Amino acid sequence: MTTYGVQDEKNSARETLAKTTGEYDNPIIKQRADPWVYKHSDGYYYFSGSVPEYDRIELRRATTIQGLGEAQPAVVWTKRESGPLSKNIWAPEIHFIDGKWYIYFAAARTDAPFDHRIYVLENASANPLEGTWVEKGSIQTKWESFSIDATTFEHRGKRYLVWAQKDPDIYGNSNLYIAEMENPWTIKGPQVMLSKPEFPWETIGFWVNEGPAALKRNGKIFLTYSASATDENYAMGMLTADESSHLLDPASWSKSKKPVFRSNPETGQYGPGHNSFTVTEDGKRDVLVYHARNYKEIVGDPLYDPNRHTRAQVFTWKKDGTPNFGVPVADAKKE
Repeated sequence: MTTYGVQDEKNSARETLAKTTGEYDNPIIKQRADPWVYKHSDGYYYFSGSVPEYDRIELRRATTIQGLGEAQPAVVWTKRESGPLSKNIWAPEIHFIDGKWYIYFAAARTDAPFDHRIYVLENASANPLEGTWVEKGSIQTKWESFSIDATTFEHRGKRYLVWAQKDPDIYGNSNLYIAEMENPWTIKGPQVMLSKPEFPWETIGFWVNEGPAALKRNGKIFLTYSASATDENYAMGMLTADESSHLLDPASWSKSKKPVFRSNPETGQYGPGHNSFTVTEDGKRDVLVYHARNYKEIVGDPLYDPNRHTRAQVFTWKKDGTPNFGVPVADAKKE
C-alpha cells in the first residue's frame, strides 16, 4: 500500500471513530486559535479561527469535525496595508442569518495594533467559501474603545449580539456586553454589561472577559467566556439565564464563581478557552470546540506563540441541566 493509501486509511478510521463514538482525535486543526465551528443544514461543518499571522480570514468545511483538519482552507478576506482593518485580525466567526452568511471579526490598525473594533462581512452565496464577501463596516457601540470577539444568537424572535469591550470607567481590559440587533451588522437599544473580571481566576496577567459563546439547552441559555492571560491561566467561565427571562437585564444572569473548563496537567493541556459549540455528526450529542496548548512554558508573549491548536470533545449534562465539560482531553497518541 502506498503512503497516501495508508494515510487515507488512517483518516477514514478516525472519521469512523468520530461518527460512531463522538470521540475526536485531537488536535483537530493545528495552529488555529479562537475556533468557531458551525454545522449547517447542507450537512457541512464550517470552520473559522485566528491564524498565527493575524493577517487574513480563512474558511474551511467538511462533513465531519475530524475532517476539518484535512479540509483545504479558502482565504476569503485579507487585511489592508494601513489604516483601519490593517493589523491583528482576530477571532472570525461565521454565522448563517436570514439566508446569508456573515463573518464577525475584530481588527486594529498598524499605528494602533491593539485598538480593535468589531467588523462584519456578508456573503449571499450558497457556499461561503465562494462568492463575494462584502464589508458591512464596523458595529457601532457605546464607546470608541477596544472591542473584540462578537458572537450572535437568536432567541424567541430576537437576535442578540454579545461581545467583549473596554469601558473607559472600569478597571481592566474587557467586559462582556449584550445588545439586541436591528440587523446582522447593527445593534439597537442600550448595551448592557453582563460580566466583568472580578474573581481571582479571571484576573491573572490581564483583567479579561472575552470569547463569549451561546448555548441553549434544558430551558436555559448558557454563555461561556474566557478570562485571564492567554497562557496556562486562560480558562472558561459561564453565565446562565432562564430562557423565559429578560436577557437584557443583568439580574437574569448568574455567574459561575469558578472556571468550568481549565488547564489540566494530567492530560497535558494548558490554557483551554475561546470556545464554540456544535453537535456530533449524528446530531445527538453536544460538542465543545476550543483551543489549547500542549505545553506550559512559553517563550515571549503568549499571543505570538502559534501553537494554540483547535480541539473538540463531546460533553455531557448534569442532573440540574447544566453542562459538564469535564477536563480537556489528552492529545491523540502519535502512530
